[in-house]
Amino acid sequence: MAKAKVLAAMAALLLTAPLWTCAQDQTPGNAAQGNATQNNPAQDDAAQKNADKARAALDAMVKALGGQAWLDMKNQLLQGQIAAFFQGRPDEGTTLVYEYHAWPDDDRIEVTKHRDVHEFFVGRKGWEVTYRGKKALPQDQVDDYLRRRDHSIETAVKVWLKNPNTILVYEGQHLAERHLAEQVTLISPENEGITILMDAQTHLPLQRVFQYRDPIYHDKNTDTEEYDNYHLVDGIQTPYAITRLKNGDTVRQFYIKQVKYNQPLSSDFWDPDEAAHHVAKK
Repeated sequence: MAKAKVLAAMAALLLTAPLWTCAQDQTPGNAAQGNATQNNPAQDDAAQKNADKARAALDAMVKALGGQAWLDMKNQLLQGQIAAFFQGRPDEGTTLVYEYHAWPDDDRIEVTKHRDVHEFFVGRKGWEVTYRGKKALPQDQVDDYLRRRDHSIETAVKVWLKNPNTILVYEGQHLAERHLAEQVTLISPENEGITILMDAQTHLPLQRVFQYRDPIYHDKNTDTEEYDNYHLVDGIQTPYAITRLKNGDTVRQFYIKQVKYNQPLSSDFWDPDEAAHHVAKK
C-alpha cells in the first residue's frame, strides 16, 4: 500500500514538472524519496484519477486499433516504398521494402525488387544477408533498431501497461499533425518513457515519442514516429503512412502499398543462415 502511494505521488508531481526531466534525469530511488515527503491523500486521489484517465485513453486506443484482433496478431507484412532523408531533405528516389514482424522480437526486412538484401533483428542480435553471405550488422545500427522496438506502441501496450509498477500520466489534449489528440506518457520501472498521442475522435495513434541519451555525446535525442492514412485490414486499423523523425528532422517516410496479417510462415523464416542459402542460389 505504501509503495502504491509513492507511485501515485510520483505521477502527481509529473503533472507539474517537465516530462522528460522527470522521466530521464531522476533515479527511481531519488524520485520516491523526494515525493514521499509531499505525500497526502488529496495528491494520491488526484494521481490515481489521472492514471485511470490515462489507462482509459490507452484502452480506447487498443479498441480502435482492432481490440483482440490487434492484441492477438501473430505476424504482419508491410510492403511499400521508403524515402530516406538527410538533414530534413529527401534523397532522390525510393526503395522497395518488405518488412516482416512477429511479436515479440522477430523482424525481417527485405530490400529491392529482387529481395536479395535482407536484414534480420532476431532477439537482441542483427544480421545482414546478401549474395556474399551473412554478417553481423554494426552494433550502433542494431542498438538503434532495438531501441525503437523496445519503445513501440506494441511494447507499450503488451509489456509496459501490464507492469503494475509502470506509471501512467494523462497530459491532456494537444495538437498532433493538425489533429486534436489526447497525450499519455508511460514511465517504466527503469525510468524510461513512451509518449503516445491519440486522435481525440478516432482514438487511433497519431504519434509515438521517446527520448534517449546519445551514446557518444550524451545529449538527449528525441525519436518520433507519426502515423497517418489508416485502413482497416483483417479487422486491424493500419497506418499506410509512417514517418520517422529524429530531433524534429524527418529521416524516413514509409508509404505502404500492401499489408498482410497472420501469414503462414515456415519454421526457418527467421533464420538468417537459411536466407543466406536462398539468396546465394539466386
